[in-house]
Amino acid sequence: MQFKPVPAAPESLDVLETVRRAVPRDPESTNDCCARLVERTEIESRDAAAAWLIFLRALECASEEPSGFARTRRDLEPEDLRRAFRDRVCGADELLARLEAADEPLSATATADRLGGTDSRSERRDRSNRFEERREERVERLLEWAALLGLAERTDGGYRRD
Repeated sequence: MQFKPVPAAPESLDVLETVRRAVPRDPESTNDCCARLVERTEIESRDAAAAWLIFLRALECASEEPSGFARTRRDLEPEDLRRAFRDRVCGADELLARLEAADEPLSATATADRLGGTDSRSERRDRSNRFEERREERVERLLEWAALLGLAERTDGGYRRD
């Protein structure tokens, strides 16, 4: 299963650990996981907390139980995070493949264009500007997470496969 929400990448993996620790070990111990994340972290809204919960699930740092979300009981290992990111975050593996195939670093816009390469010209023309902005923002977030996880490198010209 792949997951689509991608929160903005933090400055360090310590923030990921802080957010993960805000998720209860026992999902029955809290009535509202989103409120708990907002209270215990620097996440500012319920919508952002919901995106984080789904992203944590994608990275196998949390699970969704019938009674709510629960924090996993294992340590965060960089290799496990990288594997989960590639396998379980929608578009991450394809994005990394595009970076690897590129002869030069790619900006978020260039990466988004390469990811959208299967659309016809008329389909691209018909997209709203807002759709393109959201798509490019998501690609930027994927690139930032890839860099944070050591799967890509930020350069002056954009990003390249690490």
